[in-house]
Amino acid sequence: MTNSVELQRIVERVRAAAADATPLDIRGGGTKDFYGEVASGEPLATSELTGITSYEPSELVVTVRAGTPLAELEALLADQGQCLPFEPPRFAHPANPGVRGGTVGGMVAAGLSGPSRASVGAVRDYVLGATLVDGRGEVLHFGGTVMKNVAGYDVSRVLAGSLGTLGVIAEVSLKVLPVVPAEATIEFACEQADALRLLNEWGGRPLPLNASLWRRRDGAGVLSLRLRGAVAAVDAACRHLGGAPQATEPAAAGWQSLRDQQHPWFSDREANGGASANADDLWRLSVPQTAPALSLDGSPWIEWHGGQRWYQAGQGQSERMREAARAVGGHATLFRAGGRTEATDASAPAARFDALSVPLARIHRALMKEFDPHRIFNRGRLLPEA
Repeated sequence: MTNSVELQRIVERVRAAAADATPLDIRGGGTKDFYGEVASGEPLATSELTGITSYEPSELVVTVRAGTPLAELEALLADQGQCLPFEPPRFAHPANPGVRGGTVGGMVAAGLSGPSRASVGAVRDYVLGATLVDGRGEVLHFGGTVMKNVAGYDVSRVLAGSLGTLGVIAEVSLKVLPVVPAEATIEFACEQADALRLLNEWGGRPLPLNASLWRRRDGAGVLSLRLRGAVAAVDAACRHLGGAPQATEPAAAGWQSLRDQQHPWFSDREANGGASANADDLWRLSVPQTAPALSLDGSPWIEWHGGQRWYQAGQGQSERMREAARAVGGHATLFRAGGRTEATDASAPAARFDALSVPLARIHRALMKEFDPHRIFNRGRLLPEA
């Protein structure tokens, strides 16, 4: 991998950019261009870095080049009865809405996880090792292909969610898991406060909870609960919890639409303020699972057993969203910005991410300086330009 022609081209491009102080915008599939601030710089494509380097199903480890389509990796794993349990979302390609998924490198760089995240862990928990081209044009290797690695600071996991600000991810090794033998979805009619109480109560029991969703449907509150695990455990949990069992295929399709934000609540923004100039902003609030219902307008979609709460809000609600999250010990992210009318174009757009505390900001900037001393990678994508 490290001696490949494709990788060498990227190394030479990075070295030239470092010498000229030319900013680079690292490009995978482009499916998450909406996420984070707008990066500046000349495009640096990873599309040539494709292919599965090694796969040992019996060891539950796969090593894959960063430009490999996520759909290709997931198909390979499915053939062996395995999966990426954190369910990375698969957004549409900007130039081809019929194709979804992005690349493996983009999956790691964005660090986004799907409905099962609260039960199985996040992207970073499954990154065992990585190959990175830093801002000097040096090829660095971190971690390995084993579950336990004690060879220093775990830089490979720091790459998850870094949005390309530390370097070009060239290759990653990932832990994978077998597809669970049993799955069931049950629903309960309840309001938000009762749903949060039930989720916290069930979380303290030995139940095979995998994913949850509370939202309003046809004017009434509905809590959906997905159970995954051994057949006996899922069957016993269904009997114990009660609720209304859901048909397997429609339920699975519903969870997929949540994972990929294809449900009309996410994708058909016309129903919530217009899909173009006046579309609402989509906010993601990350809060403690025990946090009560928040004092915000609108009806949220609540995932991760209460830990992730989606809101749609009109423009100009940034401070209100962030204050509501801070009040319960969380933070808010402007996940997708809505349209901008002429009246709002003159005002400064809201920051996508909450401001970091001074100590955390210092650590972030120190890492960026170490890996990218010439500040050429994805400038401004994650942190405001200093």
